[in-house]
Order: sequence, then structure tokens, then C-alpha cells
Amino acid sequence: MIRVKKGNNGIKHHKKILKLAKGFFAAHSKLFRTANTKIIKAFQYSYVGRKQKKRFFKNLWLSRINATILHFKIKSYTKFISKLKNNKINLNKKMLSQLMIINPKLITKLLQHLIK
Repeated sequence: MIRVKKGNNGIKHHKKILKLAKGFFAAHSKLFRTANTKIIKAFQYSYVGRKQKKRFFKNLWLSRINATILHFKIKSYTKFISKLKNNKINLNKKMLSQLMIINPKLITKLLQHLIK
């Protein structure tokens, strides 16, 4: 069996990993083996973090909507959404939350219209 040396490809791969590990602490940015494990873990954390970010913002939007709804004596979020659907108003959670911050007068008019 002939021995295969990686040559340029191996060097490129090592450089690529070390470039990704730039800014890591101590040997984690200098040595290939430790840098490689840290890079793999960092990518796993970033994947999970993207999912957590979505979860966090959905909870934030819901809490903002609930706070506003309770102020107008609507008992629950589901009843509010059903009233919106019955009146053919298509706004998602994010839109409602942003409207509550940017234009509260519009939301008060909308909620007063729904209460009637």
C-alpha cells in the first residue's frame, strides 16, 4: 500500500480551521486539534442559538400582545386572535407587537373596534 500524504489539501484544511478559530482563547486558536474541536462545538452552539432566538422573540411578542390585550379587558390571546380573524384582519404576532410599540394609537382604535 502506498502512503498518501495530504500535502496542499491538508495545509488548506488546517489554515481554514485556524482562521475560523481566530479570537479563541490561548491554544484553542493556535493548535489545530483543539481549534477543530472548539469550532465543531461553536457551530453546534450557533445552531441551537438560532433556534433559541426564534423562541425568545415569539415569547416576547406574545407577552407584549397579552399586556396590551389585558389593558383593554379582552380575556385571552386566543379570543383576540379569533376576533381579528372574524373581522378579516391578517396581522401576525410580530406585526402586532411592532405596531404596539410604533403606533399605539392605531392599536387602541383596532382594539376598540374589536370590542364593539
